[in-house]
Parts: sequence; C-alpha cells; structure tokens
Amino acid sequence: MFTSIVVGTDGSETADEAVDLAITLARDSGATLHIVNAYRTSAGAGQLAVAGAPVPANTALGDALGAEASQQLLEGVASRVSGIDVQTHSVNQSPPEAVLAVAEEVGADLIVVGNKGMERRVFGSVPNSIARKSPCNLLIAKTT
Repeated sequence: MFTSIVVGTDGSETADEAVDLAITLARDSGATLHIVNAYRTSAGAGQLAVAGAPVPANTALGDALGAEASQQLLEGVASRVSGIDVQTHSVNQSPPEAVLAVAEEVGADLIVVGNKGMERRVFGSVPNSIARKSPCNLLIAKTT
C-alpha cells in the first residue's frame, strides 16, 4: 500500500496523535517512516532561550542550538517506535517547507498531518500549506 510515509512533529500532544497514526500505517503497510522536525520557523523570526538569555534564531549559535534541540526531540519520538524502519530528519526550514522537502527527497507516497489549525481563517497554517503543495497523498488526522 505505502512504502514511504512522512510525518512532522513539534513535540506537541496533537502532533503525537498524528505521529501515532503514521506509526500504525507504516507498521500495517511495511513502509519506512520519516519523522520530520523543523527547528527554525523563518529566518530572523523568534528567539531561542539559552541559559535564560535570548539568542536570535537566525544566528549561527541559534541555528546550532535549534538543530541540537530538534535532534533530541526526534530521538525521543523515534525511541517510541519498534518493528519498522524509522528515519529522522531535522530540517532548518519552516515546518511546511521541511515536511514537503523531505517528502520530495524520499519519494514519499503519503504525508500525515494533524488537523490543528486547519480553519481557513488561519493564514499560513502548517496543514493548509502542506495540503496545497503536497507531492503525494495526504492524510489529515483528526487531532483536535
């Protein structure tokens, strides 16, 4: 059925629900599961807090710290998975761009996203952005 499934996570409870569904689908179909985390939402936007002091996210230090936190989050999520091939992807892009880039790179035949933020009035929500540009099938999990 599926050979390559991509799911994004930010570590939230709703993202965990989408990840759990993707794990089940990967296990049932024998697919490789690609778990993606974007550690920078946009160049220059936001800050990371390091030892109580803010670090701009678009600095080399901010990017390095973001990458490290992203990798730790992905390792934690991947440690919950057994019995299937899992690959993690820490990507320095916005969340929709990260998920779409990995899907293109691995030739995914399914992307799983949660429906949180799907309301049309929410401009630029991750699920809406992915839905408009997905190169493959898209499953929107009811997570709210």
